[in-house]
Amino acid sequence: MGNGSPYYERLLKSVLEASEASAWQGAVLEWDVVDCIEDEYLDASCICGKENLRYLYTIRNRLNGNELYPIGSKCIKKFMRSDLDDYTSIMEQLFRLLHAIENREYITLTSDYFSRKLLAYLYEEGAFRPTSYNMYRPVMDYDFMLKMFNKHGPDSSAQDRKINAIILNSIKPFLQRMLHDKIRRKR
Repeated sequence: MGNGSPYYERLLKSVLEASEASAWQGAVLEWDVVDCIEDEYLDASCICGKENLRYLYTIRNRLNGNELYPIGSKCIKKFMRSDLDDYTSIMEQLFRLLHAIENREYITLTSDYFSRKLLAYLYEEGAFRPTSYNMYRPVMDYDFMLKMFNKHGPDSSAQDRKINAIILNSIKPFLQRMLHDKIRRKR
């Protein structure tokens, strides 16, 4: 969807009509991503007209409260804002991680499933729970996971067990609670 394409023109028109600013450069600064739903049916279309969206974002204008939905991550990238790009990347990683866990895939602490930003998001949102194993200090689990993510070379079996315990006992229940009503599933 390059600049000048019909999709880009529809995105531009929709965003500008719902913004206070009259120019794109100012309008994009007014918006925040406020929600994301995953649609396994792929039957929704973006405000730009692109079809078959998996991730349906809602953006809200912080100046006037207007909302635009659904909008795809490719259109959000057109805003050229790293905070919005980071958020969409994290949300999509969360959904992929939950599906991998639900499908009983063997989850490794690699970039296949995690990123430093995702681990920080999980910590900030309370995914790491206080337990006797972390002396009731969730930051200890976050620090351990970050250290293991950054580490070069294989983990010891004890480290592997601890990583798996944190994923299954803290991250999995957090994802299930957070994303419970955010997935339109094929049955």
